[in-house]
Amino acid sequence: MTICNPFSNSSPDGKAAYHVVKGTVVIARPRVRSGPGRRTTIQLYSSTQLDTNSILFMSSKTETKKARLSKTASLKNKKKTKHGKTDTFTYHITFHLDLEFGVPGAIVVRNGNKNEFILKFVSLDVSEDRKIHFDCNSWVYPVKKTNADRLFFFNTSYLPSKTPLPLQDLRQEELVSIRGNGKGERKSWERIYDYDFYNDLGSPDKGEERARPVLGGTQLYPYPRRCRTGRPLSAQDDVTETRGSFLNLDYYVPPDDRFSPVKFSEFIASAIQAVIHFVIPEVKSLFEGDINNFRSFEQLKRDLYAEPRRSPAFEMMAMEKLKTLVPDEVYNDVTKEIKHYPVKFPLPQVIAADENAWRTDEEFAREMLAGLNPNVIKCLEVFPPVGTGRRESSITSSHIEGKLDGLTIQRAMHEKRIFILDHHDYLMPYLSRINAQHGVCVYASRTLLFLKDDGSLKPLVIELTLPGEEEQSRVFVPEIPVRALWELAKTFVAVNDSGYHQLISHWLYTHATVEPFVIATKRQLSAMHPIYKLLDPHFKDTMHINALARSILLSSGGILERTMFPGKYSMELSSKIYANWRFTEQALPEDLIKRGIAVRDSTQTSGVSLLLEDYPYATDGLDIWVCIKKWVHKYCIRFYPDNLAVNSDVELQSWYTEIRHVGHGDRRDDPHCWLELNSVENLTQTLTTLIWIASALHASVNFGQFAYAGFAPNRPTRCREFIPVENTQEFAAIQNDPEKFFFQMVPDRFTTTLGLALIEVLSYHMSDEIYLGQRASSGWTDDNEVLRVFEEFTNDLRKVEKNIKERNKDAKLKNRMGPAKVPYMLMYPDTSNTAGKEKGVTGKGIPNSVSA
Repeated sequence: MTICNPFSNSSPDGKAAYHVVKGTVVIARPRVRSGPGRRTTIQLYSSTQLDTNSILFMSSKTETKKARLSKTASLKNKKKTKHGKTDTFTYHITFHLDLEFGVPGAIVVRNGNKNEFILKFVSLDVSEDRKIHFDCNSWVYPVKKTNADRLFFFNTSYLPSKTPLPLQDLRQEELVSIRGNGKGERKSWERIYDYDFYNDLGSPDKGEERARPVLGGTQLYPYPRRCRTGRPLSAQDDVTETRGSFLNLDYYVPPDDRFSPVKFSEFIASAIQAVIHFVIPEVKSLFEGDINNFRSFEQLKRDLYAEPRRSPAFEMMAMEKLKTLVPDEVYNDVTKEIKHYPVKFPLPQVIAADENAWRTDEEFAREMLAGLNPNVIKCLEVFPPVGTGRRESSITSSHIEGKLDGLTIQRAMHEKRIFILDHHDYLMPYLSRINAQHGVCVYASRTLLFLKDDGSLKPLVIELTLPGEEEQSRVFVPEIPVRALWELAKTFVAVNDSGYHQLISHWLYTHATVEPFVIATKRQLSAMHPIYKLLDPHFKDTMHINALARSILLSSGGILERTMFPGKYSMELSSKIYANWRFTEQALPEDLIKRGIAVRDSTQTSGVSLLLEDYPYATDGLDIWVCIKKWVHKYCIRFYPDNLAVNSDVELQSWYTEIRHVGHGDRRDDPHCWLELNSVENLTQTLTTLIWIASALHASVNFGQFAYAGFAPNRPTRCREFIPVENTQEFAAIQNDPEKFFFQMVPDRFTTTLGLALIEVLSYHMSDEIYLGQRASSGWTDDNEVLRVFEEFTNDLRKVEKNIKERNKDAKLKNRMGPAKVPYMLMYPDTSNTAGKEKGVTGKGIPNSVSA
C-alpha cells in the first residue's frame, strides 16, 4: 500500500517530494512532573518497505532484513486531556516520509528527558480514511538509564510466519532484549523477564528460626517459578536472596507489570485504613494491659464493627512510618485517597441479616458449596474413608446410619448423596511440627455430609485426628450430649479449611501457578502475536501482587505465618501439595469430574452434567467457563485455520515448551499434567483453562473473603487449645461457659484483627479494575471480526449475570442464599462496572486477572 496523504508537499518542479503524516501521542499525566518535552522523539518503521541498505545486504546473501526508518519527529503542542479516568497529556507529532516509505508498522520512542512516563498510545492519520494505532500502555524510561530506545508495533496481529518481511527482525530482536542474560541484579527501569526459585522467603541472617527452604528446582520442594530479581544472596547460606525490612516495598517488578500509580496509592490507602481500623486499637489495648481475648460474640461485634475506632496518635505513627517507605508523591496520593475516599467497614455479610445463622449446621455445610473455598468438597467413593497407606478412618457405619433419609450407606453412595470435606492426608505428615509451634493446636479433619431431598447438605459426622504411632482420632456427631463439643469440632474443620483456602486454593492454585505463564508470554510471544493480545489483560498486576505477597505475607515472620495455623511450614506445605498439581485438572469441568460431582455429557455445552444440582460455584462457574471457551475458540480459529498452523507456530510452541520445562519445570515429567499443543482443540482448552484460573477461579476464592471471614468466628485461622476430654477441668469449663472457652481456643484479639485487616485489603476492588468482558482500550486490535466476537463474549456474560440474579431469587435453590441470607455473587461478572464506577468490598465481579 502507498500512503495517499492529503498533507503531501511538493518540490520546486511541482512533484511531491514527501508525505506529511500527522498524529497524536497520548501520555499519562505525571503526578508531580511536567511530562516529556521536545527531547522525546519518535521514528517510524515501515511494515512494507525494507531499508535500501538492507536490500543491498540481502543481495550479498546477508540475513539482515531491516525495515525502512523515518527521520525523527518531536512531541509538540502539549495539552491537558483526559482518557477515561486517566489524566493525560496529548501531543501532536508530524512525520515527513519519503514517497516510497510504505505503511508504518512500528514506532521507536526515545525518551531524552530526565523522567520516565507512561505512553498510552500513538495514532497516525496515514490517509483520508485510515488511521494506524499503536496501543502502548507502557513505561518509557530515559535513554540515559536504558541505553536503548523503545519499540512498539501497530495493533495488527500476525503469526510469526505471517509477519511482514520488514518487521521480522524487529520482532525477534525485541523478544531477545526482553529475555535478558540471566545475570546481575535487576534495575527498576529494566524490562527483563527471567525465572528464579522461591529463594526469597527466609531471612537466615536473622537466625535459624527465620530460615526457610528454597522452593522449586528439587524433588523435595517442587514449586512454580517466580520472576528473577537478581538480589545478592545471604552470607549465611549462599542460597537465599537477601531481604529488606518486613514492610519492604523496594523490589524488582518489570515496569509494565507494576500497579498503576492510581492503584498503588489506593492499595496502600486501603491497607493503612484497615490497619488503623482493626489492628491499631488492639496494639493500643496491649499497651494498656487489656485482656488478650475477646470475651463474647457481642463484644467482638461491638469492638470491631461499631463506629470507626480512632486513635489519632497511632494513626499519625502509621502515616509517619509510611512516609519512610514510599516516595513523596505516593505518600501525598495516599493521604488524598484516605481523605476523599475513606474505606467503610460494614458488618460482614455472613452476620448482616442474621447474626446467629453462621452457627447453624446448614450454613456450615452450604459454605462448602458457595463460600470461600467451594472447590474442595467431593463425593465419597469409599466407606469408611481411606487415607494414605490404606489406613481406614475411625468413622464407622454406626455414626451415620439412620441419618440418610431411609437409605443404606451403600445406596446413598451409589446415588452420589454422601460427600466429604477431607483435610486429613496432606496435613498428617506436618501436624506434629505444626503443633510444636507456640500457641498452635490443630487436628486433621474429615467431615461427611448427606445430600437432602431439598438439595441442601446435612453434616453427618466429623473426625478429628492427631498423629502418633497409631493415629489418635475422635469422632463427633451433631447429636452428641454436650452440643458445644460438636460446635468446637466444626470450628476445627473451619480452621483446616481456612488454611487450605488461603495457602492452596487462593495463593498456590491461582497466584503462584499463573506467574510462570506471565513470564513465558513476555519472553516467547511477540506483542504482535494474537495469543499475546488474547492473554495480556489476564496478567495485569499479577507479578506485582505476587511480589508484595512474598515480601509481606509469605515470608518468614510474615502475616500469613503469624495468622494461619501452618505457621512457618506454610509455604513448605504448599510445595508438597504442588507436587500433585496438574494444569489439565484446573479446567472446571475436569475438576468437577475428578471430585465426583459431575459426569461427562456431550449433550451439554459445558461437556458435563452436575450430580449436585444446587451447587452455586459449579453452576455459575460452568456458565462462565462456556462463555470463555466459546470466545477463545472463535478467536483461535480466526488465526489458526487448522492443526498444522498450531504445530508450525514457532513462538507458540516455544512458549508452551518453556512453561512446561522451565516455569512449571518440576511438573514436566507427569504425562497427565499437560495437553499436547498439537491441535486447535487443545490450544483452545489450554487457553480457556489459563483464563479461567486467572479470572473466575481467582474471583471465586478471593473477593468473598470479607463477607465470610470478616467475621472471624466463622472462619478462624488457628486454634490455641485442643478439645478437652471428659472428666477434666477443661471439659467442665466447656459445659459451664462454652463461649468463654471458644474465645480461649481461637486466635487472640491481635492475631484476629491482623487477619481481618489482610482479608479486607484482599477483598477490595480497586478503581482501575478491568473485568471479564472488558478491555482497557478499544484500540487493542484493528481486527473488526475479533472485536465483533469479543462483543459477543461480553453479551454472553451479561446473560450469565441475568441467570445468576434469577437463580438467587429461586427459593427452591437453598444453597444460593442459605440461612445467613448471603446471595451467591462471586461468579457475577459485573460487566457494567466500568472506569471504577463501583470500587471497594462489593462481593461480586470477575476481574480479568489475579490482581489481589
